[in-house]
Amino acid sequence: MSPELISILVLVVVFVIATTRSVNMGALAFAAAFGVGTLVADLDADGIFAGFPGDLFVVLVGVTYLFAIARANGTTDWLVHAAVRLVRGRVALIPWVMFALTGALTAIGAVSPAAVAIVAPIALSFATRYSISPLLMGTMVVHGAQAGGFSPISIYGSIVNGIVEREKLPGSEVGLFLVSLVANLLIAAVLFALLGGRKLWARGAVPPEAGGALGKGGTGTGAGTGTGTGTGTGTRTSAGTGGTAPAAVAVRPAQETGGAEGTGVRLNPSRVATLVALVALVVAVLGFDLDAGLTAVTLAVVLSTAWPDDSRRAVGEIAWSTVLLICGVLTYVGVLEEMGTITWAGEGVGGIGVPLLAAVLLCYIGAIVSAFASSVGIMGALIPLAVPFLAQGEIGAVGMIAALAVSATVVDVSPFSTNGALVLAAAPDVDRDRFFRQLMIYGGIVVAAVPALAWLVLVVPGFG
Repeated sequence: MSPELISILVLVVVFVIATTRSVNMGALAFAAAFGVGTLVADLDADGIFAGFPGDLFVVLVGVTYLFAIARANGTTDWLVHAAVRLVRGRVALIPWVMFALTGALTAIGAVSPAAVAIVAPIALSFATRYSISPLLMGTMVVHGAQAGGFSPISIYGSIVNGIVEREKLPGSEVGLFLVSLVANLLIAAVLFALLGGRKLWARGAVPPEAGGALGKGGTGTGAGTGTGTGTGTGTRTSAGTGGTAPAAVAVRPAQETGGAEGTGVRLNPSRVATLVALVALVVAVLGFDLDAGLTAVTLAVVLSTAWPDDSRRAVGEIAWSTVLLICGVLTYVGVLEEMGTITWAGEGVGGIGVPLLAAVLLCYIGAIVSAFASSVGIMGALIPLAVPFLAQGEIGAVGMIAALAVSATVVDVSPFSTNGALVLAAAPDVDRDRFFRQLMIYGGIVVAAVPALAWLVLVVPGFG
């Protein structure tokens, strides 16, 4: 048996054990990386740790730390109320606002994970407060980021168009952008319809202070599962514990609400400082291209130093189990890349003599690998592999490249990808194990369905 095939089978075993024995998949993946890397790939510790996603570790820790502080001092409550006032109480519009916001950020040049890191914590805090399915809100944020991700001035668009030019293939910058935009917009519309969007429209307008009506006898879609209902008890399932914790909206002191009309949470010095920190995070990441994780950690430390009482429990609220899960799986994927498993699979498909079959298989490889690794990285590897059969003229280059781009990016909703991991880590007051399974199931559906649809719509007709 070849080393590459052994490494793939071990990954399957990791998934099976994690699913059937409730062991943290990240811990299993670290053990698998050690075993396969040492015994099969002949890697030393440095070679194994070369795949450890240090930058993603800092992003997950930094962003969840900063927004844990924002939740503790009431800043996210203020933002949620402000968002409801902005859309005049139409809660159903908020998922689309978040979709458009992340799309605009990536379209003007933000890296997709940076845009998701900025928007997801606010969006998911809103979902918790107004009993919206976190799966709906999280996927709307990720698909919004990918909708704008291939504009001609975006990071993804610039990289892919550069690869196309380097390989001397025909391309369409505007066409690539529009294909990604339409694909993600259609997926978002389907998700909105299936995950409670129609019920949100039926609610009509709500006053800002109505958020969290679960604690006042209201009903709605359960924030942790997308299927539960409010009980009127003022309690909510605690993340990963099976116990209950007071709903955030039920414990705000009366003096913190805005006047006799209950217009929302008042600003105080700590909340103003936190808002300034959030704006500073956006400016630093988008304006000065600073690392989102390091910037978030720095801002969180400043706020913790100034208001230690608000921040005392914030470190404990960092999604450590999620950090272990994602870092472990990506370290194992790094071992696969180091030993050439991914290249081996891609070259095997590229050598198939039937261009249409090779095209759909490349789309699936792009989707599967991208669900665990860099979307741009896999496109940079697969587009050159497609050159030989594109040169035969049986496959349209524009359609094939667009299909690869869509297949390799819509799967970023997977909890093992950077964007999916950020959504999982940012969700407050949910059963994280259940939310992880929901994201994994949805990611699996996307991996199974989208490459085939992209191939059918974009490749088979022979565009380009």
